[in-house]
Amino acid sequence: MTERRVVITGMEVLAPGGVGTKNFWSLLSEGRTATRRITFFDPSPFRSKVAAEIDFDPYEHGLGPQEIRRMDRAAQLAVVAARGAVADSGIELTELDPYRVGVTVGSAVGATMGLDQEYRVVSDGGRLDLVDHTYAPPHLYSHLVPSSFAAEVAWAVGAEGPTAVVSTGCTSGIDSVGHAIELIREGSADVMVAGSSDAPISPITMACFDAIKATTPRHDAPECASRPFDGTRNGFVLGEGAAIFVLEELQSAKRRRAHIYAEIAGYATRSNAYHMTGLRPDGAEMAEAITVALDEARMNVESIDYINAHGSGTKQNDRHETAAFKKSLGEHAYRTPVSSIKSMVGHSLGAIGSIEIAASALAMEYNVVPPTANLHTPDPECDLDYVPLTARSQRTDAVLTVGSGFGGFQSAMVLARPERSAA
Repeated sequence: MTERRVVITGMEVLAPGGVGTKNFWSLLSEGRTATRRITFFDPSPFRSKVAAEIDFDPYEHGLGPQEIRRMDRAAQLAVVAARGAVADSGIELTELDPYRVGVTVGSAVGATMGLDQEYRVVSDGGRLDLVDHTYAPPHLYSHLVPSSFAAEVAWAVGAEGPTAVVSTGCTSGIDSVGHAIELIREGSADVMVAGSSDAPISPITMACFDAIKATTPRHDAPECASRPFDGTRNGFVLGEGAAIFVLEELQSAKRRRAHIYAEIAGYATRSNAYHMTGLRPDGAEMAEAITVALDEARMNVESIDYINAHGSGTKQNDRHETAAFKKSLGEHAYRTPVSSIKSMVGHSLGAIGSIEIAASALAMEYNVVPPTANLHTPDPECDLDYVPLTARSQRTDAVLTVGSGFGGFQSAMVLARPERSAA
């Protein structure tokens, strides 16, 4: 049986700094940042007061009053992104067998904003020990169960095939796409609408990360707060966003003369079974995921032209990643540009992996490596080429993108031009 190769033929990105894929790429290629003081609520009681928010109006993007009332903000972002990805792909889903079209959506924290807001209502601002359920809207249950995200996207695009939510913390955005490509490869689906969404900028989320001091307390210049690989970094900047893709089998895409952004040539995920938030300094489990993803893609380390790093901006993570790249790629790691787009769009938890897949595909599309913003004082222990401050023009045929999440999750994905990867 001939192996089914999976390609990206449509995408839409909703990210801080500009809604839509075009605006997203403009921000990255120009090295601009979208981090600012939180506006969604009063952040003054919190240790970290900055975030990367999206200026998103659901009405402007075609959602009706009932959809807006029913869906949490993260679900709204997912649905708008899914509709945009399908339109971008040019595929006519209504002409396909709906049982052969599936959906996977990644999310780390589900309907955090909706649950936070509704709890304030049913508890009368926290004054009631026993909440008053009569004030709860009928759609509150859909905020509780993250599976509602996948259901909403499936309804929006008319998909009746395999449908799932993947929630593996901060690797959810890679893992949801990884799950989708396996469904196509094994023949369970012909087309997958896949990606991730998270909208976690709420008081409860800020309190959670404040408790473990994972987010930055740098408030004086919010636009410079996210500093991956910089010696002065002191935590990540929380963000929000969504990226959804249309994935299909390569030959099918060619037959309909679809625009192909990239082939997803290899994917792997591993866990360190070590610590909820701690990382082994040698990066062994991430290195293992990278090696397996390259093996699946039938590519050697010298094929990688660019690494889209997790690059959260915590000292532990950035050093762990650097070690993993050296362990898996050897000397080639020193010759390969690496950058973190979290320096510009923050860390949107479960969504960021898909957003970074989009950035990787666009780096290939335009032969431009996005920069690591705010990198002025490199950490001596992070001694690779992190493309500081300014984007770099470079022929890019294959990209490695990685993710690292609380719980020890480590995922890697290889994107390549179809003609570059093995048949």
